[in-house]
Amino acid sequence: MTDYRPPLTDLMFVLEHIADYETIASLPGFEHADLETVNGLLDEAGDFMAEVIAPTNRQGDTIGAKWQPDGSVVTPDAFKAAYRKLIDAGWGSLQFPEEFGGGGFPWTIGIALQEMLNSANTAFALNPLLTQGAIDALLHYGSDEQKRTFLPRMISGEWTGSMNLTEPHAGSDVGALTTRAVRRDDGTYRISGQKIFITYGEHDMADQIVHLVLARTPDAPAGTKGISCFIVPKHLVNDDGTLGERNGVRALSIEHKLGIHGSPTCVLEYDEATGYLIGEENIGMKIMFVMMNNARLSVGLQGLSLAERAYQDALAYAKERKQGKAIGAESDSPIIDHPDVRRMLMTQKAYIAALRRLMYTNSAQMDISRNHPDAAVRQRADEIVALLTPICKSFGTDIGSEMTSLALQVFGGMGYIEETGVAQYFRDVRITQIYEGTNGIQAADLVGRKLGLRGGAAVSEYLQQLRALDGDLAAAGTEFESIRAALSDNLGALEEATRWMLQNGQADPNSALAGSSPYLRMWGLVLSAWLLAKGALVAAGTDDSANAETQLVLARFFAEQLLPAARGLLPAATAGARDLYALDEDRLIRR
Repeated sequence: MTDYRPPLTDLMFVLEHIADYETIASLPGFEHADLETVNGLLDEAGDFMAEVIAPTNRQGDTIGAKWQPDGSVVTPDAFKAAYRKLIDAGWGSLQFPEEFGGGGFPWTIGIALQEMLNSANTAFALNPLLTQGAIDALLHYGSDEQKRTFLPRMISGEWTGSMNLTEPHAGSDVGALTTRAVRRDDGTYRISGQKIFITYGEHDMADQIVHLVLARTPDAPAGTKGISCFIVPKHLVNDDGTLGERNGVRALSIEHKLGIHGSPTCVLEYDEATGYLIGEENIGMKIMFVMMNNARLSVGLQGLSLAERAYQDALAYAKERKQGKAIGAESDSPIIDHPDVRRMLMTQKAYIAALRRLMYTNSAQMDISRNHPDAAVRQRADEIVALLTPICKSFGTDIGSEMTSLALQVFGGMGYIEETGVAQYFRDVRITQIYEGTNGIQAADLVGRKLGLRGGAAVSEYLQQLRALDGDLAAAGTEFESIRAALSDNLGALEEATRWMLQNGQADPNSALAGSSPYLRMWGLVLSAWLLAKGALVAAGTDDSANAETQLVLARFFAEQLLPAARGLLPAATAGARDLYALDEDRLIRR
């Protein structure tokens, strides 16, 4: 396992030239967050992540979180010390409002910090990630009193947060939950029920945990329309802001998982715990989606972060490991000289670059949707965010898992040995395809909800935006010819699949859902090629010839060797559901 090296050069290139950060910095309230300031800030943050957080990664995996018989959870000692340094440095608060003690920076800068934090130690990073979701929900729906009570210390990191959705019998089907919330005369609620898969639902890194809990009141409508959201703190809060008596919530156990061992995944029991309603009764799903939509981008980012960390290790190993003679060599060669190893490394590098551009494109649109003074611009940015978020989550984690596996392959047999460290990344990244809505759910969301925005006009306009790059590629000369040809062809396949989805989605939803995952993959591939081509065009116009060559090679490699898979997915995306249901259950079982 090598030391983590934050990819600051590419990160800054993406911020400046792909995410158009200067436009974001010009929005009201971000005058202090200019590109030069951000450059220095991220350089300092990168040093912190590499020197303070990254060394805790191995201990988190080998020691892990430990449940105690009294219901407490002990995290590795290194986690507690690193977390204290994180909150003292203020790295978890930069993207939140200054009104509550945050730094008032754009969300995109928070994403940049998250990328490096997740690469340094994903299990550790999940704690501030879950707190972020709870903060965002309270910012949108909390009362003034709730904001004053909880937000300053959650934003500082002194208190952490958790999101409590899943129950033993209600996984992705949130509407089936049965946790009860009974109103008391004083306006608080008695919360009773059990929640599972609660990340950092109990731990010793902070004295207070602010649980956001979905529950159902006695007279609530059935299904998702009858869900409400409650603040249920681990400790009740006194009038003076100090912590009071322990609330009725306890960790019954933690899960024994494939990866992210340092992150406690808890089973929580609520036994008439005191809860405080957020907003109104029966709007819990609205609040949940506020929590989850940002979390979905952050989980997609985890795929990028772990792929980056694994790639760094694979590259270092390939340069050092000697095995066999490369063509023309007279003695054993480092394996990086062998073509197939080069193919694996280039595939990782190209996909990682593409994912970074995709994630920051999404986060930039988030900032515009929240902060631009023009309502029409905000609405259009919000449509793009709605379209890109399921793609970022699903494609980001699918590719993150595949590239981490490819990094392990570079190591050969040594990659399968735990001591080399790359196996940990492979185990850690696998959950990202599952939590915050499985990738199949993301694909269903894309075709079932997002394509229909404005009757399909929102997605059609975005496809036209992608098509508009063709003119710039045509004018760029012969070096861009193959990129232009491949992008035009595969964008055409995506346009064809989109027309099919819009025509068939309402009349035959089963057929649209049957093709939703390959269709989402087509989107990810085409967007990746488009963003890499855009980056290569921009780099060609700068005075940095070395970077211009790098961006051109990455865009060309992706367009010629990886992008063609998009057209290959067209038959799967448009095949319909016939063969998926042609065999009954008995014949699926029969051999």
